[in-house]
Amino acid sequence: MSTAAPARKDFLSVLDFQATDLERCLEIAGHVKADRSLGRQAPTADALEGRHVAMLFEKASLRTRSTFEIAIVELGGNVVSLQPDAALGKREPVTDVARNLERWVDGIVIRTFSQKVLEEFAAAAPRLRVINALSDDQHPCQALADMLTLREQWGAVQGRTVTYVGDGNNVAVSLVHASLMLGINIHVVSPEGYHLPAWAVQQAASISRHGARLRLFTDAQDGVAGADAVYTDTWTSMGQEAEAIIRRSVFAPYQVNQALMALAKPGALFMHCLPAHRGEEVTEDVFESPASVVFDQAENRLHVQKALLSMLLAGPVKHP
Repeated sequence: MSTAAPARKDFLSVLDFQATDLERCLEIAGHVKADRSLGRQAPTADALEGRHVAMLFEKASLRTRSTFEIAIVELGGNVVSLQPDAALGKREPVTDVARNLERWVDGIVIRTFSQKVLEEFAAAAPRLRVINALSDDQHPCQALADMLTLREQWGAVQGRTVTYVGDGNNVAVSLVHASLMLGINIHVVSPEGYHLPAWAVQQAASISRHGARLRLFTDAQDGVAGADAVYTDTWTSMGQEAEAIIRRSVFAPYQVNQALMALAKPGALFMHCLPAHRGEEVTEDVFESPASVVFDQAENRLHVQKALLSMLLAGPVKHP
């Protein structure tokens, strides 16, 4: 198993990967998941030995923070926790913070509002590996976990169809990127005014492989018909709390319930990046149904992030 680094030093977007990088990351993730029971005897147990990885979280987190911290430790690295009010431009420019940190640490995991901040941070520190743990525009680590989950459920993913129902937000953007790169058709169903950003739609043709297509819908039933998996997310993301009442009204017809799931293919999966608001974007019976793989997605955050850290920060790893 080779953890050869991708061409770009950072992972700010799924598009920082070539398709071969994405496929290799998922392969490595499968290996580290299988090897986790070996503990310190796992082939990757010392992959980050002597490496320091900083954590800088401006947004609240359960899954992302926990899985990244565990991943770093299980790879033999050291976690450095930073205070966001001291490190994201409030006391000094973001670029100066980045130039300081690259003298001390090897990588940094940032969860913030602005994608531009991530890009400025990465550009200012050419020796520092920067990972996007979520921004308002993209959530690439979630997409990695989603793709690993689909591979585990389906084996071959090419030609399958995933329907995302809800706001065309950061999760939707990264899901579109990863799906098209792996040859998965992706439908995005949103109310008028809440569609996928135009720039993300424009990227679709250039990244699609194996004939995969992006299709946009405003009618949930049309978009879900015949899908192999149905994915949703909370209607109100962090930073949008003032819009919550309006959004509940606008998105009510887009709830994923048993009637909507019945339009998908028999055996279709239900997916959610969490946290879920049961009774809003998804009903309790769908969330808790045998079709639901939401906690597989959550678990797989750990494994894909271990693979990602290994690719960006470690040398080649020999696997038996």
